[in-house]
Amino acid sequence: MRKNTIDLVTLGCSKNLVDSEQLIRQLEKNGYSVTHDSESPEGEIAVINTCGFIGDAKEESINMILEFAQAKEEGRLKKLYVMGCLSERYLKELAVEIPAVDKFYGKFDWKNLLQDLGKVYDERIHIERSLTTPQHYAYLKISEGCDRKCSYCAIPIITGCHVSRTMEDILDEVRYLVGNGVKEFQVIAQELTYYGVDLYKKQMLPELIEKISDIPGVEWIRLHYAYPAHFPTDLFRVMRERDNVCKYMDIALQHISDNVLSMMKRHVTKAETYTLMEQFRKEVPGIHLRTTLMVGHPGETEADFEELKEFVKHVRFDRMGAFTYSEEEGTYSANNYEDSIPQEVKQQRLDELMEIQQGISAELSASKIGKCFKVIIDRKEGEYYIGRTEFDSPEVDPEVLILAGDEKLEIGDFYQVKINDADDFDLYAEVIK
Repeated sequence: MRKNTIDLVTLGCSKNLVDSEQLIRQLEKNGYSVTHDSESPEGEIAVINTCGFIGDAKEESINMILEFAQAKEEGRLKKLYVMGCLSERYLKELAVEIPAVDKFYGKFDWKNLLQDLGKVYDERIHIERSLTTPQHYAYLKISEGCDRKCSYCAIPIITGCHVSRTMEDILDEVRYLVGNGVKEFQVIAQELTYYGVDLYKKQMLPELIEKISDIPGVEWIRLHYAYPAHFPTDLFRVMRERDNVCKYMDIALQHISDNVLSMMKRHVTKAETYTLMEQFRKEVPGIHLRTTLMVGHPGETEADFEELKEFVKHVRFDRMGAFTYSEEEGTYSANNYEDSIPQEVKQQRLDELMEIQQGISAELSASKIGKCFKVIIDRKEGEYYIGRTEFDSPEVDPEVLILAGDEKLEIGDFYQVKINDADDFDLYAEVIK
C-alpha cells in the first residue's frame, strides 16, 4: 500500500474518461500520485468512476466496487470512493448495499471528493487535464446531459437536461491541450447537434467546429454522437471546406421502421432518415458514417426487423455497432411497454444484423487496397506500428497495421501510407517514402 497514491478506475464512456482526467489533474496538483486503470493497484486510496447506462455496464461497475471493497476489508486499502453515473442514479441504495465504500458521489459533485480528502478544488485549472490517452489525441466534451426523451434511455434520468459549455471555455481547453501536444480531438457529447441551444438560443455546432479548426496545431477533429432529428445542415459545409475536420460522423440512428421509431420516441421518420443519409453522402463526398442500432425494443415485429436489415444493406455504413434492448427502470419503455421479445430472439436478430454488417465492412475495407491515406501512429505493438486514418476513431474503429521495418516511425506523427491488404476489421499498409 503506497502512501499518497490513488488508484483511479474509469468504466463506461469517453465522457466519463474526461471527468477522470480532470480529477487526476486536481489530485496531482494537491500532491497525490495517481495511477489510472492499473492492473495491479497499490494505492492507499481507490476511486471508481462508474457507468450506469445498461445492464452489463452496471454489473461491471458493481463487480469492480465489490472487488475493491474486499481489498479494503482485507486491509489492502485504506479508503474507497465511488463516483459517476451508477453512483448518481443509485446513491442511497449503494450506500446501504456496500457499506465498505467510504463515500458515494454523483456524476457532478465529484469535486467534493477533494474536500473530503482535506484538499481544495482549484477552479483556476478547471480546463486542465492529465491525459490517460496517448498524448497526441484527446476527447473534448462540449456539453452534459440530454433533452431528448427516448423511450429506452436512462441517461437523461442520470445526467439531467442538456447543458452546453461556453464556446470560450471549450476553445481555451483546446488551446491548452494543443500546447501539451494534442493534435487530434474527438468532440463528444451525449447529443452533439443540440450544442448551444440553451446558451445561444440556436444550434451552434457548425460555428464551434469552425472555431476549433481555426486554432493552429489542430490537425484532426472528429465528431461523435449526433442525433438525426433537426440536424444542423451547415455542418456539411464545414466538413467539406475544412481539411482538419475529418469526414466522419458518428450518428446513433437506433432503428429505421416508423413503427419502432415512434415507440422509441425518436421524433424522426424512416423517410427523413434515408434523406439525411443521402445528404451526408452527397454534401460531404467520401464521408464515413458510423451508427448504432438497437434490436428487440418492445413492439419490434419481424417486419420491422426486416426493414432494419434492408436499411443496413442499402446505406452500407462504414462503421456500425448494435445492441439488444434491455429494460432500464424509470424509462418510458419500462413504465409503458412489456419487454415481451425473448432474449434468444433479440440475440438472434443482433447476430443476423452484425453478420450483414461484417460482410459490408469486409467489402469496404477491401476497396481501400491500393489506395493511399494519411495516418496517425498511435503505438507500436509487436512487429507492427498501429495507426488510424481520419475515418477511424480510437478504440472503436479499424486500425492500420504497418510492418516495422528499418525506418523508425514516431508515435503521434502523421505518415502517408499505401494499403496493401485488408481483413474484416483492419488494414495493412506500408509507408510511402
